[in-house]
Amino acid sequence: MSALIVGLGNPGENYAGTRHNIGQMVADELASRGSASLSVHKKSRTRAATVRLGGEAVVVAVPMSYMNVSGGPVHALANYQSVAPRDVVVVHDELDIPFGEVKIKRGGGSGGHNGLKDITKALGTPDYVRIRVGIGRPPGRMDAATFVLKPFSAAERKELDLLISRAADAAEAVVTDGLEAAQQYFHSPR
Repeated sequence: MSALIVGLGNPGENYAGTRHNIGQMVADELASRGSASLSVHKKSRTRAATVRLGGEAVVVAVPMSYMNVSGGPVHALANYQSVAPRDVVVVHDELDIPFGEVKIKRGGGSGGHNGLKDITKALGTPDYVRIRVGIGRPPGRMDAATFVLKPFSAAERKELDLLISRAADAAEAVVTDGLEAAQQYFHSPR
């Protein structure tokens, strides 16, 4: 397998439309593009599917665990599929990027994101690709943990499908065109 793309989020209907689950929404979009649906992979505690993106066979998955303990399922699936940590692509919400923007990077810290912290610990390295989907900062004095677990606002929902599509395009570009080409395209002013 050439890559493993993991969309982060929390399980259950209570979290389905929340900002913290944008990674799962992107994973569902990628599976749909590959005419697949994510099904339970018991050995890794994920829902996963193999899809072709631009001619490349990749595994798209979402952990069935809570966000903060995503590392075990990601590590188990990467091992099962023989995907090296540097070929793991994690799609996640990012408070420090304005809503609607998508940024791509390899490695780095967790930026306070407990899902990334757990994945880094489980993989034994921070050297995996991150598709950082901007959800913006909370308004006023709202706590960040509260903000990420809230549904998108009505105004954000109008742009949500476009954001999910753009993040899916970014993940696909990393796999098909390589990290640098994807960064040049998605980080360029529009």
